[in-house]
Amino acid sequence: MFGIVKRVTHEVRDKTVYMEIFGDNKVAYRVLSGRLFMYGDEFITYGIEVIDRKSGEKESIPDFSRNIEDAVAFAEALISERCRPRQLYTKALDFLRVSI
Repeated sequence: MFGIVKRVTHEVRDKTVYMEIFGDNKVAYRVLSGRLFMYGDEFITYGIEVIDRKSGEKESIPDFSRNIEDAVAFAEALISERCRPRQLYTKALDFLRVSI
């Protein structure tokens, strides 16, 4: 017997830059605002994007939080720790582990 499994995708649309800060390590930190459609409902969500201007490396979490204060606090933590894009997911897990 075969079954079909439909994967539910959550896509953030209408992204806009809420805040952008350039660190002294040539890395840009952005807080993004967007709309997330999930199960027919619409939510405002905030994401984080980190771009290294030297190497061009870029990482992002488009739906980091539904709370702007959490997203801005996380961006400030990234800036103070001078994080590179490749460290974004590790730092996000550390931040969410403490804040939950």
